[in-house]
Amino acid sequence: MGVAPAPGLLARGPWDAEQVRARWREQQFMPAAAATAVADAAVDALRDRGSPTHDGLSTRMASFDAAPDRLELELEPVRWALRLATDTAEGLSALCVVRDSAGRWLAGRRAEWVASWPGRWALGAGGAVDLGESPAQTLARELREEWSVTPQRLTVEALVRLPSGLVLLVGMAHLGAGAEVAMDPEHDTYAWWPADIGDWPAEADEPLRHMARLLMF
Repeated sequence: MGVAPAPGLLARGPWDAEQVRARWREQQFMPAAAATAVADAAVDALRDRGSPTHDGLSTRMASFDAAPDRLELELEPVRWALRLATDTAEGLSALCVVRDSAGRWLAGRRAEWVASWPGRWALGAGGAVDLGESPAQTLARELREEWSVTPQRLTVEALVRLPSGLVLLVGMAHLGAGAEVAMDPEHDTYAWWPADIGDWPAEADEPLRHMARLLMF
């Protein structure tokens, strides 16, 4: 078991939600002093610009084991603000990409006050995994909280390590015909991008296109 040292695809599904299992360590992850200092400064900067950031405990992926019929994650508590540092210490977040019955992709522009990706476009819903929560359940929770919708089908598609060190559990939510979304305050606008990634608008940057292409295979 182990985490790949370089950014990229760590494991590829799909898996059903019940095939994703989490085992929690009791002891909290303790970072180096330099990482703590960077996190402290990042939280201060967020407060200075009016972001209501709650710097509590979040989740770190210590290791994983993947097979066609299962994805096992070993998790441990970690200070949330460490994900704001240059090296995010394997902090774990969930990204729930959303497609409607016509194959279009849900994209939302993040509000300027939020802690992560302010003013940038993102796919679907996402957020940190709560302590004790199954990361597969995080996908559905974030979708409800951000877009007030329940998917017709939800699968866990991939485990991805970003250049920052943040690890994403990526899910795909398919909405039924006639499903409607309602935007939360963390976004200031949203759009349904075309099913064909090549037809996406200019605001769809390359990381978003890369993620979508990854999910197509």
